[in-house]
Amino acid sequence: MTTMNPSDTSTWLPLEGLAPGFDAYRAPHSTALSGRTVDLVQPDGTRISHRFTDHQVAWEYRPADGTTTTASEDDYDAVVVDEGLLYVQFHPHQHLEKAVSLVIDMRHGRALSALAEIAEPEAGHTRVRQTFTPSEIEGAEVTGEAPHPSAALIGRRVEWVYSPQHAYEHIYLSPHWYSWQCLAGPERGLADTDEASVWEVRPGIYVFAWREKVIPCASVTVADHRDARAIRSHGVLFGLDETGEVPTHFTFGAHGRLLSMTQHTPELEPATFDEA
Repeated sequence: MTTMNPSDTSTWLPLEGLAPGFDAYRAPHSTALSGRTVDLVQPDGTRISHRFTDHQVAWEYRPADGTTTTASEDDYDAVVVDEGLLYVQFHPHQHLEKAVSLVIDMRHGRALSALAEIAEPEAGHTRVRQTFTPSEIEGAEVTGEAPHPSAALIGRRVEWVYSPQHAYEHIYLSPHWYSWQCLAGPERGLADTDEASVWEVRPGIYVFAWREKVIPCASVTVADHRDARAIRSHGVLFGLDETGEVPTHFTFGAHGRLLSMTQHTPELEPATFDEA
């Protein structure tokens, strides 16, 4: 086994090196959507239909511009985040370079889609890119605020425990950056600052996603921060394996707690979305 040198990123573990056991605190799969059809309508008119059974989703993507409709049937994983709020993830078997995450809010008739895609290497860009699109559930009563980018996590320092062997610390720096360090597990001693995105889906519940520059991977998590002493998150990691050729996709969960909260001098607060 290669010894990792924190300063030599070529010795860092590949994505699959987190296993085994990283998914120990993953929530059980929910069949709450089984037998239901959820049709999402995006702001540009694009429609995506999802028909769920216990373990599979048949989906159809109909672009608003009239280009080719695509459809498939894939295994999915779903967890209940809050009452009427579900997190759904699947890895399309016909498009292995992509991964789909959906936050579906049945109570408010809204959803947020996060599409991750492995791109060709390009200077100044992470290998895995992410696109976020809010939508409405067709036929549902739409209430409340739509999912939107949020700066609410800025300044928080949170300890995350993924299993009895895996723990990390996150520091949320700005709407675009966060820092992490491994406290326990095979990456212990490693740390970095990477790109991130935060969307609020309900008050106190956020989609937190990150894109790593050293390891070709990205993650989409849904985290319930309403109780700072008992934060809960559900997520997926997606990227390339050690060969740099094979897409890797696995789900996980974590328990967190707020360690501290930074208060900046008002005139020295981190850049806003408009400034970033």
